[in-house]
Amino acid sequence: MSAALPAVRSVASRRQAGVASEHPVVRWLLTATALGVVGLFLLVPLGIVFAEAFAKGIGPYLDAILEDESFSAIRLTLLVATIVVPLNFAFGMAAAWVIAKYDFWGKSVLLTLIDLPFSVSPVISGLIFVLLFGAQGWLGPFLREHDVKIIFAVPGIVLATAFITFPLVAREVLAIMQSQGSSEEEAAFMLGANGWQILRHVTLPKIRWGVLYGVILCNARAMGEFGAVSVVSGHIRGHTNTMPLQVEILYNDYNYAGAFAVASLLALLALITLGLKSLLEWRFAGELAANRRH
Repeated sequence: MSAALPAVRSVASRRQAGVASEHPVVRWLLTATALGVVGLFLLVPLGIVFAEAFAKGIGPYLDAILEDESFSAIRLTLLVATIVVPLNFAFGMAAAWVIAKYDFWGKSVLLTLIDLPFSVSPVISGLIFVLLFGAQGWLGPFLREHDVKIIFAVPGIVLATAFITFPLVAREVLAIMQSQGSSEEEAAFMLGANGWQILRHVTLPKIRWGVLYGVILCNARAMGEFGAVSVVSGHIRGHTNTMPLQVEILYNDYNYAGAFAVASLLALLALITLGLKSLLEWRFAGELAANRRH
């Protein structure tokens, strides 16, 4: 065994030397390729959106944003995100806790169901809600009898968006819970802590970065969701159009200035979300590295 250790170290040192001695041209080529792809598929489209949005000046841009239908779409998008993100935080925490802390029959089925929105087309997801809650759907007569409207209304948009974004919080939190184990929670329980105290003082501090990433991704996806919302919304102008739907309608109406203005605002919200994530990572870099080592 001791004779094999020098050989292993020799192989490792040779690999490190090979990486260190890699030709500079190769490194520059790989770096240039990565930057070129990012620029072509991310920075250039974003630049075009903002350039077209402000092509006629700040006045027309603000007029397009504050126009009644566009402003209604902005309000609805923010409302849906405000409702969906806390819901998915609660559902994601509960699902991750159950899967990570308990063994039970059907656990693999629950994991599969959590990943279902990743594998099903958003359009199909929207059609499922139409089949369930639409006027001709399974629950349609009951809802009509009690004067409850879900499809072509805000509740349907919230349900479709929540379904599409559900895995984002659950998966981020679950990965951290499984990697860190439950020894600290068990110790707290043995010391007399109740479930709420364990969650608040032990579990949440350990998994807060997973929660943060999941919430950020959930919020970004909730504001940008198009397919499922397009099916359940009915495209009622000024009432059930979110920002992505409003961009499509304005573009189809040849109102390019308005379409790019709303699109730029949607892109700006996404950039602010990512910027907040990067700022928090930079501010708490040391703590984040410690948690990863743990």
